[in-house]
Amino acid sequence: MFKQKWTMVGVAALLLLVIAGCGDKPTAAPANGVKQDTTNVVSGAGESTPAPSDDQETEVASTPQPTADNTNAETQPSSKPVENETQKQRQSIEVYYTDSQIMDLVPAKTTINYSDDVEKYTETFKALQSSENTDLVPLWGKIELKSLKFVEGQIVMDIHKPDEAQLGAGGESFAITSLAKTYFQFAEVKSIEVLVDGEKVESLMGHVDLLHPMTRDNS
Repeated sequence: MFKQKWTMVGVAALLLLVIAGCGDKPTAAPANGVKQDTTNVVSGAGESTPAPSDDQETEVASTPQPTADNTNAETQPSSKPVENETQKQRQSIEVYYTDSQIMDLVPAKTTINYSDDVEKYTETFKALQSSENTDLVPLWGKIELKSLKFVEGQIVMDIHKPDEAQLGAGGESFAITSLAKTYFQFAEVKSIEVLVDGEKVESLMGHVDLLHPMTRDNS
């Protein structure tokens, strides 16, 4: 009887050892030798948050930072000087026209702007070609100024006279006189040489002698 009890105690102890051994069974390794993914971090709310990768860290570190040279290029004003435009002189002059009946010469005031002598006398010729007063008729309106030079007190102008610019004897005389009076108001002008298409001609329109050159005395 006593021997039977010990036998049952031994069986029971053996069962306890077997049960305890099953509770300590090691976790099985992943199939096919695949490494367990540890990149997800479990947050306190139970959601998984991906851990930062090496690629993200490299991308942030490679972001270019503004350099001192770039900053200076944007903020520093250009040191290149700005060229000032040539200041033109302004002068009031007297220009000679005729009346609608070509009976007399009539002076009128106008203003010219110029930067040098050549432009001064060119602008004066333009004033002889047009009139702001409809009652005054320009005698040089249809004549083209091809070129103009000013050398040692002499104006040399080359003109072209089309057929429609032709005037009678009175008109031609007034045209030459208006040219002389208008230009000789400038003290520095000593003489005027008028060429027609580059040539010296005896008469501008065939009625009055054209002097070469015209001076204050002979005009």
